[in-house]
Amino acid sequence: MSFYDQLSAATLKERQHLLTAPIIADCLQGRVRIESYRAFLAQAYHHVRHTTPLLMLLGGRLPDRLGWLRKAVAEYIEEEIGHEEWILNDIAAAGGDAEAVRASQPELPAELMVAYAYDLVNRGNPAGFFGMVFVLEGTSVALALNAADKIQEALGLPNKAFSYLRSHGTLDQEHTQHLAQLVNAMTPEDQAEVVRCAKVFFKLYGDIFRALPSYAAQTEEVAA
Repeated sequence: MSFYDQLSAATLKERQHLLTAPIIADCLQGRVRIESYRAFLAQAYHHVRHTTPLLMLLGGRLPDRLGWLRKAVAEYIEEEIGHEEWILNDIAAAGGDAEAVRASQPELPAELMVAYAYDLVNRGNPAGFFGMVFVLEGTSVALALNAADKIQEALGLPNKAFSYLRSHGTLDQEHTQHLAQLVNAMTPEDQAEVVRCAKVFFKLYGDIFRALPSYAAQTEEVAA
């Protein structure tokens, strides 16, 4: 069994914390309100806008033993730069106020995940950053394309309201293969840090989804 397969098996419990979030079940069953989709996009903007700065910081913080990862980090930067603008465009296409989201503050779960990522790169073992990559890209591959179809069917939104979900669902399928090669080549000590951090990021990312308004909660509000 490759390390990447071991990583998937070792984080199964933590992955379930994310995948069992009520909002995810709602979306996959086509039960979604426009407010929930726009709320998801807003929090996605608040963590995705840090992807490029985090990757740039990571490239400069890699120790000599991980210097071979700099080329991969540079490739990630080239592919990820500007994706937060895609999200703002989706918000506008979904009838939201993109500039208000740009000027807003993230909800606490998104802020905590971003803060942990910066602290990890600055103070911890930078190899653990690839635990976050594993969580974000793996979740995207597992859910993004299917969720986009279900949300679009439920809400009747145009294709241009789903550029983030659909582009990442496709792009991250390629990224996961590359990520597997990278983590498989790490030392056992660095691999252990990838596992530890992946578990943390499943919790933090799952909390972002769990804080989004569920269909049942919104229905109760409307009824009240």
